[in-house]
Amino acid sequence: MGIQRRRFMAAVGSSGAVGVAGCAVLGSEDTDGEPGIVGETLTLTTTTSTYDTGLLDELNASFEDRYSVTVDAVAQGTGAALETARNGDCDVVMLHARSLEDEFLEAGYGVNRRDLMFNDFVIVGEPDDPAEIAGEDTVETALTEIAATESTFVSRGDYSGTHAKELELWDKAGLAVESFGDWYIDGGDGMGAILNQTNMQGGYTLADRGTFLNMHGQTDLEICVEGPVEGGPESLMNPYGVVAVNPAVHENVNYDLAMAYIGYVTSSDGQEIIESYTSDGEQLFFAEALAAEPNFQQHVPDGWESSSDE
Repeated sequence: MGIQRRRFMAAVGSSGAVGVAGCAVLGSEDTDGEPGIVGETLTLTTTTSTYDTGLLDELNASFEDRYSVTVDAVAQGTGAALETARNGDCDVVMLHARSLEDEFLEAGYGVNRRDLMFNDFVIVGEPDDPAEIAGEDTVETALTEIAATESTFVSRGDYSGTHAKELELWDKAGLAVESFGDWYIDGGDGMGAILNQTNMQGGYTLADRGTFLNMHGQTDLEICVEGPVEGGPESLMNPYGVVAVNPAVHENVNYDLAMAYIGYVTSSDGQEIIESYTSDGEQLFFAEALAAEPNFQQHVPDGWESSSDE
């Protein structure tokens, strides 16, 4: 079962755990006719980008106000968030690395995955743009120029969804990070901290658009390579999903509350909060859960097909 829930929350309290209130959508009624989830606590692990942008506060506060429960939100990199879920130390995960989500689902740790929202990644850098990548149409060309000029690049280096995407992009460009010199810096921190570090180092980094826009004005960094939201390459798309921890693997998880939370954030009300959330007038995320045509692929690992002949 992993470490005990209360001990886990206490351990992360000084390094990113955020207790915010939230409420749920569904639940059985108790003997007084009140929803059975009232007064309960949901433990959510999530990416640093949803926390750094402030979106998580908006979603969770609305969830609490409606259904009188509490959300203990732990902001981690995607890899760490999934490890917490594997250990049974959270009830639900919100993240943005489909390949890692698929491994989580295939191993049986997660169930009932839903598409939630998307934004995109951008390559940002100092205004001087020493590698002269501003306006490049392809990510591969931009990264090749950064490596060729040995311009400073600050990596998340934290096994997050952004870090996984960055490594994927270097690989597609035919470049091995293991061969890079001192110009490639392993930052080992969340997105907001990495943007600040990149600003101080005078280099480049890969960032999700939401966190970058939310911090606009706090750094001198500029977008050098756009993502698909502004007409850039599709390889910089950044989809988010939400997954309940499997109660058949960890009996201690609050599955009812997890499914209520998933139901809320993918409902019309939850999606409206996502769609309308802005920073300095800029939309940070785009709702993706509601669609007239069903998308069954969102519930299973990408590309999964039944092995049954029936």
